[in-house]
Amino acid sequence: MKKFDPASNIQDLMQFGEFGDVNPSITDSATYTFLEAKSMVDTFHGETEGCFLYSRHWNPSNKYLADALAAMEGTEAAWVTASGMGAITSAILQLVNTGDHIVSSITTYGGTFAFLKNYLPKFNIDVTFVDPTDLEAVKKAMRPNTKIIYTETMTNPLLTISDLPALSEIAESFGAKLMVDNTFTPMIVSPIKFGAHIVVYSMTKFINGKNDCVAGAICGNLDFINSLSDVNSGTAMLLGPVLDPMRSSSILKNIHTLHIRMKQHSANAMYLAIKFKEIGLKFVYPGMPESKGHDLLKKMMNPEYGFGGMIAIDMQTAERASLLMESMQKAGVGYLAVSLGYFKTLFSNSGKSTSSEVPEETQKEMGLGEGLVRFSVGLDNDIERTFEKIHTCLKDLKFV
Repeated sequence: MKKFDPASNIQDLMQFGEFGDVNPSITDSATYTFLEAKSMVDTFHGETEGCFLYSRHWNPSNKYLADALAAMEGTEAAWVTASGMGAITSAILQLVNTGDHIVSSITTYGGTFAFLKNYLPKFNIDVTFVDPTDLEAVKKAMRPNTKIIYTETMTNPLLTISDLPALSEIAESFGAKLMVDNTFTPMIVSPIKFGAHIVVYSMTKFINGKNDCVAGAICGNLDFINSLSDVNSGTAMLLGPVLDPMRSSSILKNIHTLHIRMKQHSANAMYLAIKFKEIGLKFVYPGMPESKGHDLLKKMMNPEYGFGGMIAIDMQTAERASLLMESMQKAGVGYLAVSLGYFKTLFSNSGKSTSSEVPEETQKEMGLGEGLVRFSVGLDNDIERTFEKIHTCLKDLKFV
């Protein structure tokens, strides 16, 4: 069996600009001309190849990026959006109707949780939240009208690992789709290989890697992607979360270094995890053998990209978390900021920031402590020096 290499798939994709440019030309048009009226009609009906109608529907810059993402994921096609939430909500709404049901991981990004918990009930769409590692709970939550099992490969912010093959088997046995947010683990895990039907991303994070734009992606089979862009019933077409072509072009260039960046993020995170263990700090990193999801992740991962750049440490209280983060920012470790995948280390107290949409009682139910600090480890060239700064902060605060 040929090894699946996401980086090679992207590199094998030949994309030239209209003048043979090595970087595809940027489309600076909202609308496109047709030499014949019939071609316009056929394009409206999705019956032409290589024709573009209107940039909310498709444009060449977005198509170049979508093709690269599909190559990376091993899917037939992809669609790009103006945000990660634009990708998540469009993909979900394309699959469900009034009266349908979704089973979702209870540990998921706060914005996703809020959409599932607070927004979908307006349309009489019911959502049951479960621990994604408890497969029996997932099975018990399924109903005849369940259309989606939704999870994250590595959950945000607790870094638990979803058993994608098992979840896919459950979904298919009920005629449902497995939708996976792979934002934390691009290239590390290829969910389609393990039975996911749809993969979504916030490209704002690792894929773009610069924190200079907001963008999302949906990867799946051609029929599903075409349904998203249908002019009569496609959620991506009708809700209009279009990504600007300038940003598409920028992300496309950045994606060609993603394999290098993920290796460095992972190597730096592993170094910190080993050092955190040595000093007795309470933390979670799936790359450590004692981590609950370690063995499962090893079975699913593309090993050359490591275990990822995300670490969660437990400071017990929100006050202690704040003191440490402020101290680390002053020491030059990184920035007290939300988001992740940046070349500088970013840290935030998840329960008070990116998971604040999740009610406190639910945070406790999922095991999210008030002092949890989510680290997105950067691309530091001297990670030993970074650790010494962190260690000094911890000692000065008498936390170790």
